[in-house]
Amino acid sequence: MKQNILKTAVDLFLNYGFKSVTMDDIANAQGISKKTIYQYFSNKTVLVEETVQYLFQTISSGIEDIRDQEKNPIDEIYEIKRFLMQNLKDEKSSPQFQLEKYYPKIFHDIKDKQYCVMQDCVSCNLERGKNMGLFRDDLNVGFISKIYFNCMMALKDKTLFPLEHFSMQMLMENYLEYHLRGICTSKGIAYLNNYLEINQNNN
Repeated sequence: MKQNILKTAVDLFLNYGFKSVTMDDIANAQGISKKTIYQYFSNKTVLVEETVQYLFQTISSGIEDIRDQEKNPIDEIYEIKRFLMQNLKDEKSSPQFQLEKYYPKIFHDIKDKQYCVMQDCVSCNLERGKNMGLFRDDLNVGFISKIYFNCMMALKDKTLFPLEHFSMQMLMENYLEYHLRGICTSKGIAYLNNYLEINQNNN
């Protein structure tokens, strides 16, 4: 039952925001009483915290599965992007903004964990790309991994990129191409251009 509540909460929070969704909304969506939810979560803050952790573990596990396949580093970047878009539901409700504003401690705790996962993921991707001749040898991996994470966080800032002008899908596609064109060798650029031509409607 607890797992089902968490799955429902994830879906509602991502679609409507952490502040907007009430315990009643979750109970109604799950087809249970609010009292049942309180048997597992003493208050909404606890539910938000466990939901965020649950989503983080789901995302982290999925990224690890993709990394284990040892795809071409450029393919890997786009595969992870597709996985994130499927699981974060295009973030239509600006959940990051609501989490930061109304649950700042939870936001900062999860941000630190996200940074650790992404730094390791990006660093390994860059090193593999360099070894394969796809990415430039002179790249500062530590610098790029930090820039990559902070740019990804900025894409979710709806004051910078309002939803009426920028969908998350479009932002991610443009940012990943921007990122790759800045780090690729001529061999990498050729691979990227071919990849984009083949997959332009599927990313």
